Amino acid sequence: MASSLAIFGVLMIMALGMLSYEAEARAFFVFGDSLVDNGNNNYLATTARADSPPYGIDYPTGRPTGRFSNGMNIPDFISQQLGAEPTLPYLSPELTGQKLLVGANFASAGIGILNDTGIQFINIIRMTRQFDYFQQYQQRLSSLIGPQRTKQLVNQALVLLTVGGNDFVNNYYLVPFSARSRQFALPDYVKYLISELRKLLLVTNSRLG
Repeated sequence: MASSLAIFGVLMIMALGMLSYEAEARAFFVFGDSLVDNGNNNYLATTARADSPPYGIDYPTGRPTGRFSNGMNIPDFISQQLGAEPTLPYLSPELTGQKLLVGANFASAGIGILNDTGIQFINIIRMTRQFDYFQQYQQRLSSLIGPQRTKQLVNQALVLLTVGGNDFVNNYYLVPFSARSRQFALPDYVKYLISELRKLLLVTNSRLG
């Protein structure tokens, strides 16, 4: 278990390494799991939801927001430090017009690096789908400000990708003798996850232009 926690830390560090701390970033894009989901799963027919108390008890509204937190989450604190308004969930009907310029949050609780992670939650936005939504976002933004300004905004954006923990707790260790634990010894599973994460990062970079 200690090894898995250590590797989770490594995956988190690799993900956070994608952050670009440019003060003039004009948009903020968030991809990942429940650590950064700020409400997308509220719009899905899934069991991975944070839409009831005690979630949100320390949020300014005092009500659940879809964040898997009693208050704000990682993207909220980053937006706060940047002096920007929080990004909206991509599935929110409020994400229209000028609010698209702030960026968007594509994260979905329960997902992992692997597509078979979190299958018990039924309907979640896996990483490949998150990237598809990002492409869709760019098309929507392009119709608002034009393709050239869209490309500039995306290229100057701040990006956060946080993923990896669920591949242990909601996959490898989900049940005794899980399919993945039978397929891989833990060190080999870690290597496999890192290999798959690299592929995801390459896809992310290509989608970000």
